[in-house]
Amino acid sequence: MGVAKTVYQRMIDEASKVIIGKKEELKIILATLIAKGHVLLEGVPGVAKTTMAKAIASSADLEFKRIQFTPDLLPSDITGTFVFEEGKFKFRKGPIFANIILVDEINRASPKTQAALLEAMQERQVTVWGTTYKLPEPFLVIATMNPVELEGVYPLSEAQIDRFMSKVYIDYPNRDETVEILERLKKIEEWPIKPVASKEDILRAQEEIWKIYVDRNIKYYIADIVDATRRYSEVRLGASPRGAIALMQLSRALALIEGRTNVEPDDVKRVAKAALSHRIILKPEAKMEGFTPERIIENVLERVPPP
Repeated sequence: MGVAKTVYQRMIDEASKVIIGKKEELKIILATLIAKGHVLLEGVPGVAKTTMAKAIASSADLEFKRIQFTPDLLPSDITGTFVFEEGKFKFRKGPIFANIILVDEINRASPKTQAALLEAMQERQVTVWGTTYKLPEPFLVIATMNPVELEGVYPLSEAQIDRFMSKVYIDYPNRDETVEILERLKKIEEWPIKPVASKEDILRAQEEIWKIYVDRNIKYYIADIVDATRRYSEVRLGASPRGAIALMQLSRALALIEGRTNVEPDDVKRVAKAALSHRIILKPEAKMEGFTPERIIENVLERVPPP
């Protein structure tokens, strides 16, 4: 586990050359990759969501592709399609065939195009004209979403949001971090990131995650947290069993990144918002009263005693 910790710390340090002050967020994204999940990045424009995705890919020598979602984007623009060449139809792969896919502004595309991601994210394959093609491993979708724009966007369905193992909110940098960005601007634009981990390192980590021990009492703790999200009068829909799985696997991945062999209650607390916030659907009146899924999770963590 010590070797793994060194590799993943190098990745975080390398990405931090261009990402200022977001090490915990970088850890959650890396943990999602190790746990074979997908991540939804939410934040206003200009807070380095795209840069963060590219930095993770560059630090691990993984193939990276970016898809800009727009209202006129078609499913075949993502998955690929057959083209007629040399007297026969040949499949031309779309940009989904890469290790890390950045889906920029996912809520700008139509629901039909958004749905083209569902099979890829869940089954790690795409089907075109009745033929199924496996996607490369490792495979991670990082989707970005602007929470403040309401015009010209298509809200993600609950089913699609649930496909994301984690949701990470990227906030504004503080005053000192903003100054550091300004001072480092030339270096950031030169893109100093070099690969410090191989594709094999990531694949090995995805197997090693199962060696991280999760005590039965920790599993009960996770189950109690998930159950508690369903018992608030302000909540229309609480976290599902898939949310419990995400909570456990992200906790495992975080322990692996930090060089530990078992999950601790603090691991669960640290990833709770990322694993559950997008799975909690509030009642309309609760939103008007200022409730948020994050606030519900904070209350749950205060109420549910750790083992």
